[in-house]
Amino acid sequence: MTAATRRKAKAADLLDAAVGAVPGGAARPGQQEMANAIERAVKEKEHLLVQAGTGTGKSLAYLTPSLLVDGPVVVSTATLALQNQLIAHDLPRLADAVEPVLGRRPKFAVLKGRHHYLCVAKMEHADEEEPTDTLFDAAPAQRTQWLGEAGRLGKQIQRLQAWSEKTKTGDRDELDPGVDDTAWRQVSMPARDCVGAARCPYGQECFAEASRVRAREADIVITNHSLLAVDMLAERNIVPPHKLLVIDEAHELADRVSSASQAELTPEVLERAAKRARTLLPQDTAEALATAADSLTVGLADMPAGRITTGLPPLLAQAVILIDSSTRAALSAIGEIKSDDPDPVRKQQAKASLDEIAETARRLLEESDFDVAWVEKSDLGNGRRALVVAPLSVAGTLANRLYDERTVVATSATLTLGGRFDTVARSLGLPAPRVPQDTHGEGWTSLDVGSPFDYPKQGILYVASHLPRPAASGLPDQAGEELLELVNALGGATLGLFSSRRAATQAAELVRARTTLPVLLQGEEALPLLVRRFREERETCLFGVMSLWQGVDVPGESCQLVVIDRLPFPRPDEPLAAARAAAVDSAGGSGFSSVSVPIAAIRLAQGVGRLIRSTGDKGVVAVLDSRLETARGYGAFLRKSLPPFWYTTRQEVALGALKRLAAPKA
Repeated sequence: MTAATRRKAKAADLLDAAVGAVPGGAARPGQQEMANAIERAVKEKEHLLVQAGTGTGKSLAYLTPSLLVDGPVVVSTATLALQNQLIAHDLPRLADAVEPVLGRRPKFAVLKGRHHYLCVAKMEHADEEEPTDTLFDAAPAQRTQWLGEAGRLGKQIQRLQAWSEKTKTGDRDELDPGVDDTAWRQVSMPARDCVGAARCPYGQECFAEASRVRAREADIVITNHSLLAVDMLAERNIVPPHKLLVIDEAHELADRVSSASQAELTPEVLERAAKRARTLLPQDTAEALATAADSLTVGLADMPAGRITTGLPPLLAQAVILIDSSTRAALSAIGEIKSDDPDPVRKQQAKASLDEIAETARRLLEESDFDVAWVEKSDLGNGRRALVVAPLSVAGTLANRLYDERTVVATSATLTLGGRFDTVARSLGLPAPRVPQDTHGEGWTSLDVGSPFDYPKQGILYVASHLPRPAASGLPDQAGEELLELVNALGGATLGLFSSRRAATQAAELVRARTTLPVLLQGEEALPLLVRRFREERETCLFGVMSLWQGVDVPGESCQLVVIDRLPFPRPDEPLAAARAAAVDSAGGSGFSSVSVPIAAIRLAQGVGRLIRSTGDKGVVAVLDSRLETARGYGAFLRKSLPPFWYTTRQEVALGALKRLAAPKA
């Protein structure tokens, strides 16, 4: 678009064209208000927080003013579902609609991490890659299974080779049917392992580099929070330069930055690194790496899972010291990658693995007050153990690296907690308002455009205040009986959101034993299949844990009751939340109020938001945790963080509403 065209067009014009292209479409007041506010924020170079409830149409509200900005605009999403929605539906439709207004068709591109793209260099050597385990590592009883697995892997590699000859993008998401992670690892290259296009013999054919070229030439670039986090930590050299960054699902960003800043040591990681580097190392150096891996295995063996609060225990400290020294020696032995190296790709992979391990070991040995360390043990029965380190807070990282030289618009359906923006603003690294009630701080402002839904008429929030305060984990007997009454009154169409896998399993077993309703339990099948069945079969119940609290979008009569077993406070064994709460306590504040309550508020709002997904939806949210009504202080704060449903603590009101919903339509 020329500068003159941009000056003539306005966000309102583009929004009118976009919604007018949809049969019966019309801009919604909140959508118009949001688009105008973003246009103003870009002009005034002021960061903006926008809460836009479900059904506002916020995607078009931020995409249309983005087309008025010089150079690419970057949109970051937290979920693959939203990314796909933007790329496959919203942007093509928008491009068609605004072309007459702009005088040209705008371009858009998707930008993902390198590991999402097929690597030509790896593809050439896919059959040479060593698996983590081999046929001969398995016990005799397992070897028949391994032979079958090896055959399946070979067939997938062959299919990938055939696909590599015809794909134009190399994007894993375009491979249909897909392959499992083991096969994809054989043909993809994580960013840390990449030698760079200039030194790679296949640099001119690189799919990841081609995606970056397309991004630099696009009007709108769609990426994800994980890559955005890596970009910030890598001094902003991955995502193309831009003047406007839109962060959708912004309540997720701080957690994604924490994950990107997190590192771990496991015996398996050390063993893989040693295998990669063994042809480049003297025997004694390779043996030192193996010894360090064995030492870590011993150090983790008897350590309970949980946060390390008084320094590394002696055996773990000894293991980390060995890891530090052996990886340093190995890196020194490998040396620098030179232009005449016969295989720079393999050498870079070996160096990258060892360098990451060495950096993690040094970080653990420093025992910084700004880091949290813990031992993690898998609950899947696979014996996996890890020594993990993560930053105590990422607010400083966000403050220093997110906002410079660009305008940032952060949006979500859940940005206000307790009715205010300040908690989320602080988590995103923005300065708090000088007056707590203010809707702005230095360099930023906020806006709540509401929702088109009539929550008091469409839904009821029922809190079972007569139930005892939850104590032990799992589903208490009285809560189970309450669940049965609610589910029976409606006859299915129930989404059960539980605080633990144990509680979800107990609930499923109870409803299956005492009713004839079909019950789907997360983990028994792939989640997309479960959600599809839930959507298609009205009498079905779907029970699960945290990923259901955010990832399910089922409008209509298939979801008319959402049951939440207890308030989703972080568990005491969640190391980061516990460490952050302890830090606030030690500074004289309340860790529970400052850390645990906001986490619960966001999770609860996301869970409650599963009920009303369209203007025609009706139903009941039932919270089986009496504290939402009885807890002084935080109970009211949590209720203020939720959509304004009609509120009741009377069981007969909730049951009556559910029975009316279940009654045959006249």
